[in-house]
Amino acid sequence: MINNNPIKNLLNQKNFIIVDGALASELQRRGSDLNDSLWSAKVLFEQPELIRQVHYDYFKAGADCAITASYQATPLGFAKKGINLNDSIALIQKSVELAQQAKQQYLSELDQPKPLLIAGSVGPYGAYLADGSEYTGAYQLSEEAFMDFHYVRIKALIDANVDLLACETLPSFTEIKALTKVIKQFPKISCWFSFTLKDDQHLSDGTPLSLVVEYLNNIEQIASVGINCIALEKVTRSLNVLNKLTSKPLIVYPNSGEVYDPLIKQWHPNPQHNCTFANQLTNWIESGAKLIGGCCQTTPNDIANIAKFLQDK
Repeated sequence: MINNNPIKNLLNQKNFIIVDGALASELQRRGSDLNDSLWSAKVLFEQPELIRQVHYDYFKAGADCAITASYQATPLGFAKKGINLNDSIALIQKSVELAQQAKQQYLSELDQPKPLLIAGSVGPYGAYLADGSEYTGAYQLSEEAFMDFHYVRIKALIDANVDLLACETLPSFTEIKALTKVIKQFPKISCWFSFTLKDDQHLSDGTPLSLVVEYLNNIEQIASVGINCIALEKVTRSLNVLNKLTSKPLIVYPNSGEVYDPLIKQWHPNPQHNCTFANQLTNWIESGAKLIGGCCQTTPNDIANIAKFLQDK
């Protein structure tokens, strides 16, 4: 049994954990140009103070957990920009330091201490490809190659003292299995696994969710499973499926419902979109969600509204 399960520990103190909102689109909103293969990871060396400020604003809005700016921060991605391995590791660890600084700043302003978590973001191989394939799973590597890709970043995040890992936006069952094998090499760390979906019954690569969750149910280090960066209107059906497959706490942090164009890395309004956090939160809670936040195009204001809604739940 692992001793460090911060999700379980925090849920023993409160009914829900509020996860932060979008980092990259919030950085864009504040002036960063992210039309780049590194996406938000390039801000780690261009405007790191801006990342710290966004983390702080999410804590102030009511988030219990910040996700680091390491989603697309990989040695392979940095190498394409001429950054060597040691400097890549330093940048990955800087993503943790910035979140820690924001946490300490926020805590210093409180009259009483408050438990806050920092989750090290581990994005999929598709995020490194920067072609939107984290939403399709349309890439193939051997399990060993996936393990090699993820190991360095995971070790760097753990060495920088993250509270847990956020293995997120995962579309591929082969990659999920490889990630679990890497994580087992660090038995003291816990994590969540959140997926992108083809539909409410299948992972993006077509694998039945029943098969994926059955595999993950047996791994104690995985403290939560769920979904992220899917449209608001798809959340409830997917949560209902997951809720029947696992006793692990469910995590959900969808995007705002807009449509993403991976070629120009921009979001566009969805005229058919009529769901909001306000009119969907009750459904998600009834469907078993225990960790709730936002992904692309969500803002500190969205997280503040979630926090207010959950305050008395």
